[in-house]
Amino acid sequence: MGKLKKKTRKKILIFIACGILIIVGGLAITFSYREFQNDGVEENEHGKKPEEEVKPVKKVQVIDVDSKSRPYAVMINNNSAVWKYQSGLNEAFLIYELLVEGGITREMALYKDANTSKIQSIRSSRHYFLDYALENDAIYVHWGWSPQAQSDIKTLGINNINGLTYERTYFFRDSSVKADYEHRGYTKMESLVSATGKLKYRTETDKGNLLSYDVDPVDLSSVEGVVDAKYIEAPFSSGYTAKFFYDEEAKMYKRSQNKVDLIDFTSKERITTKNIILYNAKYTTIDNKGRQDLQNIGSGTGYYISEGKSVPITWEKKTRSGKTIYKYKDGKELVLNDGRTYIGILPTGRVPKIEAIEA
Repeated sequence: MGKLKKKTRKKILIFIACGILIIVGGLAITFSYREFQNDGVEENEHGKKPEEEVKPVKKVQVIDVDSKSRPYAVMINNNSAVWKYQSGLNEAFLIYELLVEGGITREMALYKDANTSKIQSIRSSRHYFLDYALENDAIYVHWGWSPQAQSDIKTLGINNINGLTYERTYFFRDSSVKADYEHRGYTKMESLVSATGKLKYRTETDKGNLLSYDVDPVDLSSVEGVVDAKYIEAPFSSGYTAKFFYDEEAKMYKRSQNKVDLIDFTSKERITTKNIILYNAKYTTIDNKGRQDLQNIGSGTGYYISEGKSVPITWEKKTRSGKTIYKYKDGKELVLNDGRTYIGILPTGRVPKIEAIEA
């Protein structure tokens, strides 16, 4: 009986010993495997591997440069009667300003992937604005047209949305505007998208963006010909001048027209721009109403202005639908600061004033 108990105890001890060996061996293998995985990686004070720092990818903010969406090019009334009623311009990524009849101007605002609730006030087309809708592959939005524009829209096959056809459907009148009836027209992006669907227009483009933007600030200080640009005047006629005042803190230019500061009627925000491009082209009067033609096929010189600096540039446009190419004087293609851009095409002989301090 005693011998049996001794054998039993011996077996139990052997079993326990084997178990301990198995556990110890397993732990050794586990630690070795972990050491192999962690080779060259330091652990923090809690015994955990530090997570790799993931830096966010910088992206241009003014538009989604990878988006294939076609922009909308909207004709904006710039009669002095409606300066205080303009709405939605700060949501446009690009604005053109060109001379029309009577020494006044009209603007064309471009929107891409926007959801602007009110764009005001909308006026009729002039045929040379079509060139700039075409170079952006944009859907063209207007309320009426000149005879030349009506003909060219048809001939060139411009995808257009006309307020004369769609008043009270996609275009509306704002009764709060205290100006003549023709100055009260507005639309909204939701309506333009609906109209595009109804008209079965192409909604995507493969033509890329007109301008190139840099996610980091563009340093113009070492560019040939650079000057300080805190105050700019762009004289379109004897009776009208576009003005820009540099806001050092915001790094934006506040827009004014003659002596009127531009304030968005809907948002109550000051209308501003990040970039300014100015150059000259020849306008010619073509009828007894004073309508203009613009000789914009060719090349010339101009100015790129941003963040308090101005540098000389060149421009070239080979065809009506071809993109205008902007370059620095050394021949490198212009790269803009990330932000809204204003392009003003002044009549030949009207020289912009670019000053280091406000006049």
